[in-house]
Amino acid sequence: MQRPLEISSLSKTFDTPTGPHTVVKDFNVKIQPGEFISLLGHSGCGKSTVLSIVAGLQQATLGGVIIDGTEVNTPGLDRGVVFQSPCLLPWLSALDNVLLAARQAHPTLAAAAQREVALKYLNLVGVAEFASSMPAELSQGTQQRVAIARALSLEPRFLLFDEPFGMLDSMTRFELQDLVLELWEQDRKTVILVTHDIDEAIYLSDRIVLMTDGPEARVGLDLPISLPRPRDRRMASSNADYFRLRAEVIRFLDHHSRQFNREAA
Repeated sequence: MQRPLEISSLSKTFDTPTGPHTVVKDFNVKIQPGEFISLLGHSGCGKSTVLSIVAGLQQATLGGVIIDGTEVNTPGLDRGVVFQSPCLLPWLSALDNVLLAARQAHPTLAAAAQREVALKYLNLVGVAEFASSMPAELSQGTQQRVAIARALSLEPRFLLFDEPFGMLDSMTRFELQDLVLELWEQDRKTVILVTHDIDEAIYLSDRIVLMTDGPEARVGLDLPISLPRPRDRRMASSNADYFRLRAEVIRFLDHHSRQFNREAA
């Protein structure tokens, strides 16, 4: 039986020319298997830093990330990451970009079988027709679909999204939000989404973890999302709970923004 992913007493301090700067301090969250959570807060509060530590791309100064009872501090095939920028290798086709991950996940498979895995996930995200295209030939939204396919081809337990729709126009963003929901409904991977978009967080998540402003950001509010699943955008936005939740998030963010401004003054 899978156990929760735990972010336990996590702190991250950077050395700067003016001395140590603690971005996140004593951050604690427990994420159940199959849960979809969002990390939400003002810019600079350390959301991406927390996600990067979960991914193993940065090291915590204190505390850490626990998976199945073991602390992890390096990247692993159990965690697929999608960044704000697609980060595709420009000299490789869409298929070959996904193949990089498929080969890591399935090193014992024959090359033809690895190719089938990559094509499977390109098809799953709706861009198999662009398999032979180079990244520069693709729209930003299609590139991001390829990046999602690459993360999925690892067949990870955890999907980590760092503002993956932040560079997209509103229509493309809505399309990819719905794609992520559809994919999540199919196998209920554990998802952590970093976002600054309140509506996105409410629409996608089981819980929103709201962070206080930095420095020394922490969990300020852990907010369950009561909207029924499966979700439809029109249904969700017409639900009375949606407006209640949105108002609660705005109150929290507004309070911490005013508190930060008072302390800065």
